[in-house]
Amino acid sequence: MKTTTRLAFVLAPLALSSALLAQPAEGSGFGRHHRGPGGPGGRGNPIMRVLDADKNHEISATELANASTALRTLDTNADGTVSAAEFHPARPADAPERPAPPADAPARTRPVMPVMLALDANSDGDLSTSEITNAPTSLAALDANKDGKLTLDEVRPLPPEGASNDGAQHGPHGSRGPRGPRS
Repeated sequence: MKTTTRLAFVLAPLALSSALLAQPAEGSGFGRHHRGPGGPGGRGNPIMRVLDADKNHEISATELANASTALRTLDTNADGTVSAAEFHPARPADAPERPAPPADAPARTRPVMPVMLALDANSDGDLSTSEITNAPTSLAALDANKDGKLTLDEVRPLPPEGASNDGAQHGPHGSRGPRGPRS
């Protein structure tokens, strides 16, 4: 009996610490910084996931130079184009159904990703072979401070079209976000 009790006191802290270490860091990674679709939960933005090869939450000069190769990994059907369907694959058949929004709910729009705006030159929602080839140059245009890398501040989503930009409060930080005004 004493041995079992001692063993329980030794193993309980070990089990607790391993459970805590197994939890993902909240708010880490591209696409996890913002809540909502692609937020915490691991999905994230597929473009940012493939571009950030070292997973340090910024796109380095080397990663920018390798952007074309990284983006080609999203072309699952090998047709040379990354389609919108390849960015957002269908839900698995065994995934639970999402509840339908109420009939009177306003239409939900996704935030605009500056990375997609930079890459998708013809704004058709797909990345063509030439857009993928030009990716390093297109992405370099997002480097606002010209330090040779892209940080979260330079690639964070823009508000959806039609979102109020009249200075009204939007959450605890107003329309400026937690890190200051957007430019």
